[in-house]
Amino acid sequence: MQYIEQIITEGTFTAHLTGYVIDNNDEMGRDRTRPAVLIIPGGGYEVVSEREAEPVALKMIGLGYHAFILRYAVYPALYPVALRQAAHALLLIRQNAQAWHIGLQPIIVLGFSAGGHLAASLATMYAEPVLADLSDDPQRMRPDGVALAYAVLTAGRYAHRGSIDHLLGDRDHDSQALAEVSPERHITPDTPPAFLWHTITDDLVPVENALQFTEKLHQNGVSAELHIYPRGGHGLSLGTAETAIPNGYGIEPEVASWPLLFDHWLQDTFLKGVQP
Repeated sequence: MQYIEQIITEGTFTAHLTGYVIDNNDEMGRDRTRPAVLIIPGGGYEVVSEREAEPVALKMIGLGYHAFILRYAVYPALYPVALRQAAHALLLIRQNAQAWHIGLQPIIVLGFSAGGHLAASLATMYAEPVLADLSDDPQRMRPDGVALAYAVLTAGRYAHRGSIDHLLGDRDHDSQALAEVSPERHITPDTPPAFLWHTITDDLVPVENALQFTEKLHQNGVSAELHIYPRGGHGLSLGTAETAIPNGYGIEPEVASWPLLFDHWLQDTFLKGVQP
């Protein structure tokens, strides 16, 4: 296993990119490339949740994927600091694709809650002016796919106001500013394929975030897979004892199936007929 640490600076704010690159040689000594998953934890743009960081990375490694964690800048860092850090992280992974044994395999961005907002923003805004100075080729900032777990996906009616307030700070939350940070408003036919899951009983980020986003993807002809679980609150991470908090909250056996569903989606969407 190769362990990677990179620091990303945006203005006066820093982010940390941590990578876990699986030993790449097969039993015949041949170089093997694997997909990579860039994990963006949640935390309402106020903190970065460790429950959605390394435990998720270890799960992705167990599925056979290289895993990277972006610990991005949060409040008082305001939009677009974290978005630019996420774009820079994806560029770093692409620039090192050969050295990190990714090659031409897909790079998926996996975001949770407010981290899902950041992942969805990158997936829908990679070609917009806010990121234009980071690369001559916007496609290099486009994830091959995006996975969104109980994500904040709108600044409109069903928004998680705490996340939006931390993202915009004391700025006037006028309609233009809210539209800028509403990922569903930026979906185009070029938005990458998406995998989403949510619980219908989420009492912090309404399930309508996932429903609206999936509908907009469908309207634009973008491939999408959505799973709605009947039970469970917000911030479940893996849904297992490993990521539960001390009082036991966060253990949901049905929700714990999502990594296997994600694995099936990734394999089916990107790797059919592709040799490792």
